[in-house]
Amino acid sequence: MQYTESTYFFDYENPVIQDILKEFRHIESKQELIEKLYIKVRDGWRYLPFNIGLTAEHFKASNIAQKKDGHCIDKAILYIACLRAFNIPARLHLAKVSNHIATERLEKVIGTNELAPHGLVDVCFNNQWVKCSPAFNKELCDIYQVNVLEFDGTQDSVLQEYNNENAKFMSYLEDYGHFEDVPLEFIKNTFKSNYPDFYEKYKDQDHIVI
Repeated sequence: MQYTESTYFFDYENPVIQDILKEFRHIESKQELIEKLYIKVRDGWRYLPFNIGLTAEHFKASNIAQKKDGHCIDKAILYIACLRAFNIPARLHLAKVSNHIATERLEKVIGTNELAPHGLVDVCFNNQWVKCSPAFNKELCDIYQVNVLEFDGTQDSVLQEYNNENAKFMSYLEDYGHFEDVPLEFIKNTFKSNYPDFYEKYKDQDHIVI
């Protein structure tokens, strides 16, 4: 597996994705592409954990690109599709995390501040795999006084453990590993095992707003 293929989910040949990539076509440096595409996805789509989808259509990069915001997995998928379009190997990485700041709305609905699965991106640059998280846009980080994550492909950039007031912000609880394509059934099963009541209530809906 080269991790550069187009798939149903990473459909970078779609005109919607190709239109996003126009502004980057002049860039020859792969490291510069990694960095600038990361910023494009990080800040171009607002992070919003309250819109959840459990269908294949929800996790398709070209569908995600047409929205104004996205869940962590959504934004990871979009970044992977953009990287693969430039023949840069990238794959989805999933984990379980706990979020400690501004989680009242989530906890009221799902009963916990633990989020699973949480989406990350593995990128291969200079024959080395590194992890990144394009989820939290700069505007959101400013609101919650958290340092914005930067990424240039040379080292992991995934964990904002504390905010600027040294309050606990995020913890990684479990690593589910990496996947060559979007593992829809694994995502659904992980969601079900962590939030069984919530899953049973909404499993037949194409789109969930909490």
